[in-house]
Amino acid sequence: MAAPNKPFRPATPSNTAPKPPYVPGANRYGRGMSRAKEPEHKINERIRANQVRLVGENIEVGVYALQEALKFAQEQELDLVEISPNADPPVCRIVDYKKFLYEQKKKKKEQKANSVKQEVKEIRFGPNTDEHDFEFKLKHAEKFLKEGNKVRAYVFFKGRAIVYKERGEVLLLQFAQKLQEIGKVEQLPRLEGKKMFLLMSPKGKAALGAPAAPPAK
Repeated sequence: MAAPNKPFRPATPSNTAPKPPYVPGANRYGRGMSRAKEPEHKINERIRANQVRLVGENIEVGVYALQEALKFAQEQELDLVEISPNADPPVCRIVDYKKFLYEQKKKKKEQKANSVKQEVKEIRFGPNTDEHDFEFKLKHAEKFLKEGNKVRAYVFFKGRAIVYKERGEVLLLQFAQKLQEIGKVEQLPRLEGKKMFLLMSPKGKAALGAPAAPPAK
């Protein structure tokens, strides 16, 4: 049995117009979700101030009309970069913008590498610590301070040893005296429960975590 003929439907725009191509990241309105990243600084024609203060090399420092400053940059085949937008007038430099961004990134990386995360290192003593053990722990404390860390030394009094708290105080003061060239006392010996604490922090170059300078020849 032959299939019945389908009813004729006239062509209309709704059923003949091709579908728009699929664009990754586009929303339902056909606009892309991602936007071009704005420059970190206003440069060249993006600068909106009427006047700017020029600083830097190969330029006489002073206030110039924006168009004049742009002309200086074009003559040197460089960019006019706004480096202090909140100043009045804004401060600009004439530089190669790509090179400028590279130098800024390099500077931030160096600052991050030079920044030292300071920690508090603990050194434990007993009230009857002998000289050998004292010197051994003193070397550890020296290493911690030179690395830019703080040192919290404490004497632990076990049981009836609390009667020797004066001995613990003397031990901590001797400890601080031995480290006085590279460390400073932040907290003098203080008894808290069964522990007596002394807190020291690095001073001078050790506070920055920087290696000591080589001796002069």
